[in-house]
Amino acid sequence: MRYILTLAYNGDNYHGWQIQPNATTVQQTLNNCFSLLLKQEIDMLGCGRTDTGVHASMFVAHFDVEQEIQDTEKLLIKANKFLPKDIAIYKIEKTSNDFNARFSAKSRTYRYLVHTKKDPFLNKISWFYPYPLDINIMNEACKTLKKYKDFSCFAKSGGQTATNFCDIYSAQWQLFDNYKYTFTISANRFLRNMVRAITGTMIELGTHKIDLVGFENIINSKNRSNAGASVPAQALTLIDVEY
Repeated sequence: MRYILTLAYNGDNYHGWQIQPNATTVQQTLNNCFSLLLKQEIDMLGCGRTDTGVHASMFVAHFDVEQEIQDTEKLLIKANKFLPKDIAIYKIEKTSNDFNARFSAKSRTYRYLVHTKKDPFLNKISWFYPYPLDINIMNEACKTLKKYKDFSCFAKSGGQTATNFCDIYSAQWQLFDNYKYTFTISANRFLRNMVRAITGTMIELGTHKIDLVGFENIINSKNRSNAGASVPAQALTLIDVEY
């Protein structure tokens, strides 16, 4: 029988979602917890693979069990007591056996935070970049993104994806309090390191190191070395998954 897990986590102490040898990951932490509580081997499958240090305020996983769980609310309470403080389970629900947390997802939404004025309360969740940004040209670049599907220029080398094609549904920069910037982007799928690479390239655009023609040339080049540097992971959060 299959169950859906809805959760959130702070990624500071984890090498991303996916299990890796000799590294602490969210997936392994959850597997250990539920294997102990359910007294059987549990293997969680997540809706995506967040990188080291990246957070999720909304994440979905599924797992299979041999017999029906009699009290999911009781299991929820036990799991949250057992898990470290940086992982929170919000819901455990029974689902159909053909549901897949990864492949059934229609879209995923990430948000990146940047602040341009020194603020000690934002450092753990936002990237301090002490230069003014041209939000108008950055939003023009957001429109450009939606014209393309091949995002090889923003893909980290060594990825195991069969294709670098993605459908970007929306992308937007917003400014709050004259120094807090948010970049929100939704797509059917994302490549490894893609959002951080897009953000880094848009920062170059926002500081006029490149122009819109240069931004489009980078996409057309399909070459990662032409794009901007990846921005730090601690300011990136997966905020929504739709099915």
